[in-house]
Amino acid sequence: MEEPGFWDVPEKAQEQMKELGSLKEDRDTYKKLVTAKEDMETLIEMGYEENDASVIPEIAEMLESFKNDFDNIRIKTLLSGEYDKNHAIVKLNAGAGGTEAMDWCAMLYRMYTRWAEKKGFSLEELDFLEGDEAGVKSVTFQVNGENAYGYLKSEKGVHRLVRISPFNANGKRQTSFVSCDVMPDIEDDIDIEVKDEDIRIDTYRSSGAGGQHINKTSSAIRITHFPTGIVVTCQNERSQHMNKDKAMQMLKAKLYLLKQQENAEKAADIRGEVTEIGWGNQIRSYVMQPYTMVKDHRTGVETGNVDSVMDGKIDIFINGYLKWLSLGCPKGLGGDDE
Repeated sequence: MEEPGFWDVPEKAQEQMKELGSLKEDRDTYKKLVTAKEDMETLIEMGYEENDASVIPEIAEMLESFKNDFDNIRIKTLLSGEYDKNHAIVKLNAGAGGTEAMDWCAMLYRMYTRWAEKKGFSLEELDFLEGDEAGVKSVTFQVNGENAYGYLKSEKGVHRLVRISPFNANGKRQTSFVSCDVMPDIEDDIDIEVKDEDIRIDTYRSSGAGGQHINKTSSAIRITHFPTGIVVTCQNERSQHMNKDKAMQMLKAKLYLLKQQENAEKAADIRGEVTEIGWGNQIRSYVMQPYTMVKDHRTGVETGNVDSVMDGKIDIFINGYLKWLSLGCPKGLGGDDE
C-alpha cells in the first residue's frame, strides 16, 4: 500500500485491498478458533477437576459456535474455481405451473434477495418481466460480493414447489417449477469474438423497477446469439448504450465459459439450458403441504424448516453442494423423490 505507484491503477489497487481484507478476515477467524478451542479445553478440565456439571451447557454452546465458524472457513477453501470469487448473475424463469409458477418465481427471487442481505452482498436487478396475474415470469439480477458465484453456482437447475395453491379455488395440492441459471460476472475484457452476423440486437420497453423514466424509453436490450441459442437481456441501466454494453459483457462471459468446457454436457450446464422446466429435472424440492421439507436431490441435504429456507437461510444447501462437488459429485445421495 505504501509502495510507490501502488495507487496508479485505482481498480487494481482496490482489488488488492479487497483481497487483503479477505485474508485478514480469515486470519482473525483462525485466531478466534484457536482461542475458542483453548477456552473449551480449560472449561472441560475445570469441570472434571471440580466435578461440576454446570459447565456442560456453556461448553455445548461454545462448541456449536466453534463448529459454525470452522465450517464457514472450511467451505471457503472449497471455493477454488477460476471464477468462484466473482460476482454472480442469476436468472430465474417460471416454468410449468402457470400463475402458481410465476408466484414461485417471485418467492425464489425474495429468497435469494434475503440470502444476499444476510451475507452483506448487494443485489442489482438487470431484467424483470412481471407475471400475467401475479408473481414474476422471469428476472435477472446480479449479486455483488466476494465468492458470490462460488456460492450461488450451487443453485443452477430446476427448483420444484409442492403446496396447496392459493390460486386454485378447489384447494388442491399443486406442483410448480422454476429454472435457475447462474453465471459469473466477468468484468475483464474477454478475448471472445462476437461476429455481427451471429447476433440479433432487439430493443424494447423496460418493465421492471426504475420509476416512470425507465418505462417511457425503449432502452432495454435483448441479444440473441444464433450459433448457441444464448439469449441475454438487460434493462437496469438508464441508457440503451449502457444496457447494450452490459448485455454484451454477459454474452461474452457465457461464450467464454462454453469455450473452456471439454464436453457438450458441461457446456449445456454452463448455458443453463434445461430441456424441460418440469418434473424429473429438479435439483431441489420445496414441499409445504401436507408436510414441510426442503431436499436437495443431488446431495441428500434436507431440512423441515421451509420458512427459514424461504427467508434466505440456504447455506446448508450451498455448503452441502460444495462438499459434494469436492467429492467428485457422487450419485445416489439424494434418494428418491417424494
